[in-house]
Amino acid sequence: MDFETITFERDGAVAIITLNRPDAANSLNAKMSEELVKVATHCDSNSDIRAVVFTGAGKMFSAGGDLHSFAAEGDGMAEYMRYATAGLHAAVSRFARMNAPFLVAVNGVAAGAGFSMAITGDMVFAADTAKFTEAYTKAGVSPDGSSTWFLPRLIGKVKAMQLIMMNDVLTAEQALDWGLINEVVPADKLMSRVMEVAHQLAKGPTLAYGEAKRLVVDSLSNGLETQMELETRAISGLARASKDTQEGIAAFVGKRSPDFKGH
Repeated sequence: MDFETITFERDGAVAIITLNRPDAANSLNAKMSEELVKVATHCDSNSDIRAVVFTGAGKMFSAGGDLHSFAAEGDGMAEYMRYATAGLHAAVSRFARMNAPFLVAVNGVAAGAGFSMAITGDMVFAADTAKFTEAYTKAGVSPDGSSTWFLPRLIGKVKAMQLIMMNDVLTAEQALDWGLINEVVPADKLMSRVMEVAHQLAKGPTLAYGEAKRLVVDSLSNGLETQMELETRAISGLARASKDTQEGIAAFVGKRSPDFKGH
């Protein structure tokens, strides 16, 4: 797949998506938004992709929205922003609900929409040099990219509003302490560590991962009984239709390691 603003690579069952506008701080414009939807749909639609790694090229993860491209639209800025945001949101939704685990490798500054994209990962790894800031209200805008959904769930409403209104800049260690990320890694070892985890997950029960992802995403919108009914339907559906579920149970009973195929 050929793109202008991102790159897409495969390493076996692991897909690697890289924001690739390093001269523009990997900022999001309408073209990148379109390409993120396309690549997210591709990853969501292909069962041979069993883990996805998402990162940025160069020194920054992403500075967020490309405010220069927004300003260049003049009177059409609102329409342009609506279009770019809609694409980003569609991509986030696909990454959140696809079967393949979605791993984010934050290689540098994650600001604005970059911050939003960073915290959408099923697992998030950050270089020890990375920094995180909401930054939206500095430019007189409100957050997008799903951060107003993820932030309160990760760190609570009070701290979420602090980040949004005060635009605090968190180091990688602070982001770890706050519960925004899973692990801090030396910058020169970031991708090797993330790829290690991605390949480990790519050998796992992909359909079960997908059901777990969707259950967690929906959990805070449901009451207890609704959520438990969805759990029942998910686990019984896997038992009926997933060869990996049958293999996992047989391996447990047989006291051997399972050989999952992602089916």
